[in-house]
Amino acid sequence: MLEVEDLACLKGDRLLFRELAFRLQAGELLRVAGPNGVGKTSLLRLVTGLALAEAGEIRWQGTPIRRDREAFHRELLYLGHAPAINDLLSPLENLRFACAAAGDVIDEEACTQALVRIGLTNQLDLPARVLSQGQRRRVGLARLFLSARRRLWVLDEPFTALDVKAVADLAQALSDHCAGGGMVMLTTHQDAPFAVAPRVLDVGAYAC
Repeated sequence: MLEVEDLACLKGDRLLFRELAFRLQAGELLRVAGPNGVGKTSLLRLVTGLALAEAGEIRWQGTPIRRDREAFHRELLYLGHAPAINDLLSPLENLRFACAAAGDVIDEEACTQALVRIGLTNQLDLPARVLSQGQRRRVGLARLFLSARRRLWVLDEPFTALDVKAVADLAQALSDHCAGGGMVMLTTHQDAPFAVAPRVLDVGAYAC
């Protein structure tokens, strides 16, 4: 279980939100909502340990993440809004590198199948610099099909630049992860056909 209590976020000299609290348990999908600028992405970065809260506590399985960050990160998959890929590498090379850097032992065939599933069959060996925005996005999203063992998925606008078919396939993958006992926390401005009804956390309700 992921627990957040009395969380406050300071960005520059502006307090974005305070006293934010929620719990996320196995099988749940949490959609983080609110107007632009309220702190949705900042909340994701706090939850993943990439930024420090001004106040409050974040716990994983009852332990503050700051006390055992490595154990927490072994069960976390975070995909930010910007695709973190190297323009000189192919989608296959980028995906294999990302998995290896995260400590996941994934063979080339599994990476290939993940890229095919996400819709990059004809781009496997092209340099990433020639890919469209949507194709670049898909390279990073392919990790979802290789990360079932990571129980907590935190995703920032995962459906951006995807077509209808890709949105539906990705929504199914997220629903399947929850059905298998995983947890998903995401931001999105798009409606997606989730099989699991998402809970909604309105960050605007905690805005300062």
